[in-house]
Amino acid sequence: MNNSSEQRPETTLFMLMSVDGKISSGSTDKLDVDKDWKKIVGVREGLEQYYAIEQTTDLYSLNTGRVLAKIGINDKLDIPIKSPVSFIIVDRKPHLNNNGIQYLCNWLRKLIIVTNNEKHPAFGLIGSFENLIVIFYEGDIDFRDLFARLKVEQGVNSLTIQSGGTLNSVFIRSGLIDHLKIVVAPVVVGGNDTPTLVDGKSLLNEDELDDLKALKLKKSKVLKDSYLMLEYDVIQETEIV
Repeated sequence: MNNSSEQRPETTLFMLMSVDGKISSGSTDKLDVDKDWKKIVGVREGLEQYYAIEQTTDLYSLNTGRVLAKIGINDKLDIPIKSPVSFIIVDRKPHLNNNGIQYLCNWLRKLIIVTNNEKHPAFGLIGSFENLIVIFYEGDIDFRDLFARLKVEQGVNSLTIQSGGTLNSVFIRSGLIDHLKIVVAPVVVGGNDTPTLVDGKSLLNEDELDDLKALKLKKSKVLKDSYLMLEYDVIQETEIV
C-alpha cells in the first residue's frame, strides 16, 4: 500500500515493453505494438499472455486519447459488449472525436475525460451519456489534484496506468506510481525517438538525481515463449549519499 493511500488511489504502471525498454515499434503513430508484434515470428507466439494478464488488472484504467486514437477507437462502428471496466482518459489535443467518445461510453462502465482544452468534443456529449464525466483544468493538468479527486469524488481506490512514456515520467517523478508490472517481450526495437517505458525530460545535473526512483523487486516470472513478467514496488523517497 502506498504511503499516501488516504489521498489517492493505489497505482500500478502496467506495460508491455521490448528488452530494450521500447513500448512502440517506432517513432510514428503508424507503428503500433498491438498491430506489429503479432506479425513477428519469435514474438507473436507469446503475445497473448500480456493480454491475458491485462484482464486481471484494476477495474479503473488510466490511458491517453492519443493511445486510443492510435488503436482506432475513433473509427469503430460496431456495438461493443458492455465492460465492467472504467477508463480515465487524459486528452489535451484532443485526439478523441465524437464517435470515439460515444463508442467508449457505450463500451465502458464509466468514462472520465481529463482535459485542459475547453473545445474538447466531450463537452458536447455531457447529458447524452450518464456514464460520461469531464474533469477540466485551466492551464496545465494538476495530476496530484486529479488523483486525489479520482479517489474522493469517483471512489477510485486502485488504478492501473497504461499511458505513454512522457506521461509515465510525470507520474513517476511526481511520486504517483506505487508499483510496476512489466511484461517483457523477446524483441529488440532500438531507435532514439521510439517511445520507452519512461521518457520525459532528461536529467542534466547531479542535483536532479532525486528524480530517479529506486525499485524493489517483488516478483519475477518466466512466461512461455521467452517472455518475462517483472513486478516492482517503487521506493518513493530517493536517498542520495
